Amino acid sequence: MIRSLTNVMGAKNTNLFVITVLLLFFSVHSTHAQEDLSSDELFTKARAAAFDEDNYPKAIDLSKQALQISPNYADIRIFLGRLYTWTDKVDSARVEFDRVLEIDPGHEDGSLAYGSLEYWNDNSERAHQIVNEGIKYHPESEELLYLDAKILNDLKKYDEATNVLNTLLAVNPNHADARAYREKIKNVSSKNQVGVSYDFVYFDKRFDDPWHLASVDYGRQTKFGSISARFNYANRFTTNGAQFELDAYPRISDVFYAYVSGGIAEKDGIFPRYRAGFSLYANLPLAFEGEAGFRMLSFDDETWIYTASVGKYYKNYWFNLRTYLTPSNNAVSQSFSLNVRYYLAGADDFLSFGIGTGLSPDNEANNILYNNGDTYKLKSNNISIGYRKSINLTNILIFSAGLENQEYAQGTKGNQVTVSVGYNKRF
Repeated sequence: MIRSLTNVMGAKNTNLFVITVLLLFFSVHSTHAQEDLSSDELFTKARAAAFDEDNYPKAIDLSKQALQISPNYADIRIFLGRLYTWTDKVDSARVEFDRVLEIDPGHEDGSLAYGSLEYWNDNSERAHQIVNEGIKYHPESEELLYLDAKILNDLKKYDEATNVLNTLLAVNPNHADARAYREKIKNVSSKNQVGVSYDFVYFDKRFDDPWHLASVDYGRQTKFGSISARFNYANRFTTNGAQFELDAYPRISDVFYAYVSGGIAEKDGIFPRYRAGFSLYANLPLAFEGEAGFRMLSFDDETWIYTASVGKYYKNYWFNLRTYLTPSNNAVSQSFSLNVRYYLAGADDFLSFGIGTGLSPDNEANNILYNNGDTYKLKSNNISIGYRKSINLTNILIFSAGLENQEYAQGTKGNQVTVSVGYNKRF
């Protein structure tokens, strides 16, 4: 009995010994196998540990092993610095980034990672120094330029931030985030705007006297979007008239915003007695923008016009194709227009060109013609050019001219020439 028990215990000890030896063998073999991995293979494993497993300690350990093999492998050291950043080991991250930039000053990815670290930790002055040094070596780096604009905005250096974004948009005009961020900076830095404009309208046949239109407006940026009030004066048919308008562009979400407008005049005939408008805009992928809405003009009767448009940014160009549809007596009058802008620099520096058919309810010089019964159904073609120029970002000069060939009676056409000037001041 005792001998049998001894034999069993001996067998168990033998089995335990064998298992222990095998575990040690596989452990040593695994260690040697890992030691035999190249720095690139270890880097791949580190990235998988971080992104697929969310195991940052393992990723850090693998990155360190890779750097023991290749101490000057910048991509791995930057990745290690980012791992330290994500795990709030800020000082350790700085050590890694500093070493990269000591070996390779202005390294693009190193400058981006280091600048982001300092920006996220409210050290924007230091972040600007790092990123600006990277831009010296990589002047067309979109990521560095965009980060630098955000840093300068944080430092309240709005003019410099706008200039950086203008540089970025010259490199890549389709950078939608940069264009949107530039508008954000403009809105933050200048919440108020006043403007004046004057239109002179000449007719070669239809009317003996030219038309004169002038306006004064005030706008303000709010946390809900922009809102503006406008006073319009017009002399048409040798008669004076006045109108008050209120426009707003409320933000709904990152994708949608709206246009809401209303106006009232002292009497109709010079302006619509009442007017209203609404459009819903959507920022679409690939730098497209869509819109759908309506306009209402009230004279003796109300005229309802429905509109839709699609816009697209391409390089330095902005294209917008729009239609107005006016239902009446079981028929629908249609008008179309194509407008193109070529941006010379910022959002307020562009040349414009337009071509179209029919009337537009948004054109103050022409929408009064909706009062003449079926005039809007008569044939009409128009062409226009314009120039908008900003001076020191806060002063904006506006010039435009248009020619319209309007059929004002069946088979009878006349030309209408409109010249417009304007000035806006932001503060």
